[in-house]
Amino acid sequence: MDNFVSIGNDLFYVGANDRRIPLFESAYPVPRGVSYNSYLLLDEKTVLFDTVDRAVSEQFFENVERALGGRTLDYLVIHHMEPDHSASFGGIVKRYPKVKIVLNQKTAVMLNNFFGCPLPEIVTVKEGDELDTGKHKFRFVFAPMVHWPEVMLSFDVTTGTLFSADAFGTFGALDGSVFADEVNFEREFLDDARRYYFNIVGKYGAQVQSVLKKAAGLPIKTVCPLHGPIWRKGFDWYLKHYDVWSRYEPEEKGVAVFYASVYGNTANAAQILASALAGKGVNRIKTYDVSYTDLSYCLAEAFRYSHCVFAAPTYNNGVFTSMERLLNDLAAHNYQNRAFALIENGSWAPQANKIMREKLTALKNMREIGGGVTLLSALKEKTKDELFSLADEIATDIKN
Repeated sequence: MDNFVSIGNDLFYVGANDRRIPLFESAYPVPRGVSYNSYLLLDEKTVLFDTVDRAVSEQFFENVERALGGRTLDYLVIHHMEPDHSASFGGIVKRYPKVKIVLNQKTAVMLNNFFGCPLPEIVTVKEGDELDTGKHKFRFVFAPMVHWPEVMLSFDVTTGTLFSADAFGTFGALDGSVFADEVNFEREFLDDARRYYFNIVGKYGAQVQSVLKKAAGLPIKTVCPLHGPIWRKGFDWYLKHYDVWSRYEPEEKGVAVFYASVYGNTANAAQILASALAGKGVNRIKTYDVSYTDLSYCLAEAFRYSHCVFAAPTYNNGVFTSMERLLNDLAAHNYQNRAFALIENGSWAPQANKIMREKLTALKNMREIGGGVTLLSALKEKTKDELFSLADEIATDIKN
């Protein structure tokens, strides 16, 4: 049965939720599922903005058919070719063979690569081109590498609605309402939005900044992303987060402590440091076992806080594998502008601090606090004192 939602006088939400998906893009856990958003305009010409993932395509097709109410589909606008938004393209074309496909040149190449079949009539647009559908006029804004090279946005000049592709999206299925102002977004979605941003878009901060500058010149009233709630109130609050995130600035003053531990001794040191930081008045501390916590969460938290601690054993004359994966992931996502401290463990030839330091100082504007703490197998009183001294240095740095 259809389940579409009116979100304007002639604009409808025709997307659907997937709460059974374990991993988004086969990489990121989504315990709260994900929404695949699509929008249908019933103007003098009908316009569908993007399709959905194959997993929810049957619901989507029902929504589109019922919302059209017997009308034909005139245009399909493709903002982003990633299959979670384009996989149902073939089904739409089969149902509405006279539909015109609105896309840019890069999208046209990808469309052929994905589907490799005769296509309906193509309307190729360039940056700044407009599409007149009757009462509405849409201007196209290109957003390359946010987060694929073909991405573009559509701005409805008539209503101030921005169709933002993957920008401003989030993990998490929609629990009834499709609007951000009808849920507690900060409590229910912000952590997922941060994790979505840094894992999927975060590498491309400069490109996001470029899009934000373009958006600043538009009289935006509503934002319709391809994942997560629609923004019609309070968008400036969310926009500020995107600005901070894409400039790689810390969102909060605090400490994220990441540790890998084989037999518990490194974990013991990390927890003692975290407790010492709390005793020094640091009130934003998060501690993660990187062998247990999925790296997508660790990555988002590393970008969230101003200071990070990395604690790991030496392993095969290198860094323990789960910590090495985290450090490599941070580098791949342009981690920068943070202060860090190091803790290593080694029973005979500690090497972890040296290797972690090399990886972190190779990144942009990274600053080490302390010279690194070394455990020889297990914690001793002397090493515990060094951890308290390190906590004092970190706390002082945060306050200053």
